[in-house]
Amino acid sequence: MSEKARCTAKVQIFNLKFNNNAFETFYVKKLMYSKQIIAIIILMTLSFTSANAGKSEKITLGAGCFWCVEAVFQRVNGVTKVESGYSGGAIADPTYREVTSGLTGHAEVIQLTFDPEKVSLAKILEIFWKTHDPTTLNRQGADVGTQYRSAIFYHNENQRIFAEQLKAQLNQAQIWDKPIVTEITAFKAFYKAEDYHQNYYNENSNQSYCQFVIVPKLKKFEQLFQDFKAK
Repeated sequence: MSEKARCTAKVQIFNLKFNNNAFETFYVKKLMYSKQIIAIIILMTLSFTSANAGKSEKITLGAGCFWCVEAVFQRVNGVTKVESGYSGGAIADPTYREVTSGLTGHAEVIQLTFDPEKVSLAKILEIFWKTHDPTTLNRQGADVGTQYRSAIFYHNENQRIFAEQLKAQLNQAQIWDKPIVTEITAFKAFYKAEDYHQNYYNENSNQSYCQFVIVPKLKKFEQLFQDFKAK
């Protein structure tokens, strides 16, 4: 089976396994968070200034299927580039088929480039944590496996400190019912995914997976981050 066929099969399996009610169970979370999270974000922003202020900055994030994460961050004002790919594994240049086997150790990720003068690292991480479930280990909804783990691959020491302290503060504030399990790991390598994975939602928005999984995430993003939506 070709890798593209495997993607199609994933969508078809999703169709067979889930109806709207089941989807609600897996994907509809609380849309509005405690005021504590706002205070935490403000305090963290005041505590740290980006080491690359005035320059473009990169960060690599895993939050389940990269089709979903890519679609969200493509709509964030100040994000200038989003690529889907693989990080955190043991071999170089893995294929989608190898990653989905769960044997390579890679996570599906996006690598994004952003302008810190338009969108802060704090806001990037807030959007990241609020548009997926960071409390489920190695899964997002129906997507199960280590390749779907919640992960931050930091590119500099400032990102590491910021992410670790923000994660600790959010856990302490008990924003979610369960602890955040997001992995925070030093970035080593990013392997760009195959071309048919890039810009996936924009080119396949009528697919059932896009409609049932990605569209609700985009609606949630638009509701929570209207001021940061790209024009």
